[in-house]
Amino acid sequence: MGKAIGRQFSDWHVMDSLFINQKLCIPESLLTFTFSRSSGPGGQNVNKLNTRVCVSLDIMNCPCLTDAQKRKITRMLEGRIDKRGILQVVCQEYRSQHANRNAAIQRLVELIAEALKPVKVRRATKLPNRAIEKRLREKKQRSLQKKQRSDMSTDE
Repeated sequence: MGKAIGRQFSDWHVMDSLFINQKLCIPESLLTFTFSRSSGPGGQNVNKLNTRVCVSLDIMNCPCLTDAQKRKITRMLEGRIDKRGILQVVCQEYRSQHANRNAAIQRLVELIAEALKPVKVRRATKLPNRAIEKRLREKKQRSLQKKQRSDMSTDE
């Protein structure tokens, strides 16, 4: 099983399954594809063929995902998921339906993998004593400089 980030599409799409990460695999049978006419380049090709691809995955009813994964995906991708819990990705970049289909699947895999990535916990760090001393020294120096300027203005 391949990792989703940094891999080629051929590693993600093996035997009608999408490998999201090392622990998660979604069968392609759970995806819904709709095809329509694209507005992109292609001349007469655009007017005749349905090259635009919309791939949908019902996140809420996906048996491959745990409840925690469903909640995390829904929270991270809330702008892309509709009220029914369906994640949709549209692609119309290419002139062929097959290329758009592959690109849409690839984008879906990347979105889910990114949403399921564990969040790094930020650890507070302590400033070194040398940095604190330097800041105080510079602060005192600026204060002295301003004080000298104000003393000069009262002399005149």
